[in-house]
This record gives sequence, structure tokens and C-alpha cells, in this order.
Amino acid sequence: MSIARFIMGAQLISRLLGLKTGGRRYATPCMMVLGFFLQGCGLLFDAVEMVHPLTRDELSAICDRGQLRVGISVEPFRPFVFPAVYTDEGVRVTGLDVELIREVADALIVQCGGQKRIVPTLHLTRFRDLFIGLNEGLFDLFVSSFSGNIPGGTPSGLWSSIPYFHGGGVGAMTRDPQIAENVRSQLRKQARRADTLAAIQEGLSGLTVAVQNRRTPHLYAEANLRSIRLLVCDSLPAAVETKDPRIDVILTQYPILQYVTKRVWPDWQLLERPDGSPLILSRESFSIVTGEENRRLQWFLNNLLYRLEESGRLAQMRTRWFEEDYAPARRAAAEGLPFEISKVPEHYDQGHCRAANTK
Repeated sequence: MSIARFIMGAQLISRLLGLKTGGRRYATPCMMVLGFFLQGCGLLFDAVEMVHPLTRDELSAICDRGQLRVGISVEPFRPFVFPAVYTDEGVRVTGLDVELIREVADALIVQCGGQKRIVPTLHLTRFRDLFIGLNEGLFDLFVSSFSGNIPGGTPSGLWSSIPYFHGGGVGAMTRDPQIAENVRSQLRKQARRADTLAAIQEGLSGLTVAVQNRRTPHLYAEANLRSIRLLVCDSLPAAVETKDPRIDVILTQYPILQYVTKRVWPDWQLLERPDGSPLILSRESFSIVTGEENRRLQWFLNNLLYRLEESGRLAQMRTRWFEEDYAPARRAAAEGLPFEISKVPEHYDQGHCRAANTK
């Protein structure tokens, strides 16, 4: 074993054992003793490398594991992620985000040399906890129709990719036709001086408005809507099912509202402009999120998303989930991804709503 190799290993063991500068006179003999017993055949260096790999990066770690650990929101956001279903192959989830995860895993097989499978493993958790789990190293990335361009949406230490879904934004739905008409009336008053924010502030004034905890509409409402009674809900189904207090309007991502008002909750209607066009309160694009320091994984994701957009594959995926007629349960059985069976009860417990600024 070379002297340089020995010294490098000794220095690393010193750090791992927590030997401080003040104890330097004891550290050197200690390292010499360790070196004596671990010398030969690179044992000292190899022992250190086993504890603290020196050259592994995040992509190499994924390749070595043969596993891509993905965080995903336990709350279903159709058509990005549907509720879990039981199939002959076990419990599965499906949706646009899930298909995108498959694309990432397939591309990683090529990136890793094509010698082994890369299995995507889903870690389902509440949306608000995805950020914590990623910072704690529980998974490599998360995909949950997350907006990468919203003020205050991305905590420090995290990074969001180029978009895989464009044209989203905050939308609103109601069961009360009079509320929908009031908002249209406010928009008509503006004539040529269009100001969507002013119209929505006036149209929703005094109403009870529900949002999903820490999602974009929650941040939007806190920043812009001062004259409403704000309810914070754990999920969109929780908002829809809440009877007391009565919810007048629900804010969430427009593409999700567009899907659920057409196929899931037809008694709710989208708020629209006087000409029948969509009323979108802000624009956003959805991204994949990973750690701020994971440069190689970041470039891998951006390059992949660029190729998928350039080739038309992302457009095909969006058409497949937003415009085609299909049975989500059948797609889950045919192509869905599994997750731990212990998570199923939590997946179906969609939580509750509470007044903003209360525990």
C-alpha cells in the first residue's frame, strides 16, 4: 500500500471518528496503530471507502442499487396520479406522473450500461412531507405535479427540472351557479382593462374557499386573497366531501379541475370567463424535484425531458391521459407501479379540512 493511500485513509478515519484539532497529538499515534493493524492489500483505504465512498455520485449510487427511489404524493391528483387499485399483481397506481417515472427508469438502464434493471420504487407520503423526505435522503427525486415556477414553492436545498407539463395554473370550481355568475359579472365590468386578480378578489369576497395544503393554490390564496374564509385541506377529495362548514369554492391546479369536473364530480363546475374560456388565475409548469447538489442527476433529468419533448413523446403522454377515453383501473393493472401494501390505508384516508392558521 502506498504512503499517500495510507495517509488519505488515516485522514478519513480521523474525520469519521470525530478526532478534533485539539487532540492532534493523540490522533497521529492512533492512526499509526490503526495503520499497523490494517496495513497490506489496501485494507485501510478499502475499510474507509466501505464506510464513506469517495467517488460515488448520485447516478452511480442508483446504478449500483438497481433501484430508483421516487417520492410521490399519497393524495391522488387525477390524471397525474389516480387512487391506488388492487390488481392480480398487487396494489398499483397509475397516471401521467407514473408513466413519466417509467420513462426515467428506462433511461437510467441505458445510462447505467444496460447490464441490469433499474426498478422504480414508490414512496408514498403526504405532499407536504415530500420535501422533508427528499432532504433526509429517503428517495432520489419526487414527481407529483409539482410547480417549479411558483414563489415560495421550492424550499432551499431542492432543485426543479425543466417542465414536463406546460399550460397549467390555478383554477377554481364551485357547485353554486350564482357564484360562477358573480365572477363572470366582475370580469364583464372590466371591459378592456382585464385584471383577473381584481375580479377574483371581488368575486370571492366573503366566501369560504378551500385549498390543498402547501400546494400552489394555497400559496396563491395566502398571498392574494385577503377577504375570504380560507380552509386548508389535506387533499382535493377531502375538500369535496366536507359538509361543515359548507365550501363555496375550491382552488386547485386547472388541469386537475378540468379532468375531475368532467369525469369524477360533475355537480361541480369550473369558473369561466364571460366568453366561456378557462379562468386561470396564474400560470405554472410541472417539474421533477431532486436535491440541489445532485448535479449529474439534474443534467440527466433535464436532458431526458428535453429529448422526450423534442421527440413528441411528452405530448403523446399528455394526450393519452387528458384526452383519450380509458378506464384508470385497467391501465393500473396493465402498466401501473406498485408501492408498499402498508401505505394503502393512508392512501384512502384523504384527511380533513381546517381553518387556515390553525393546527
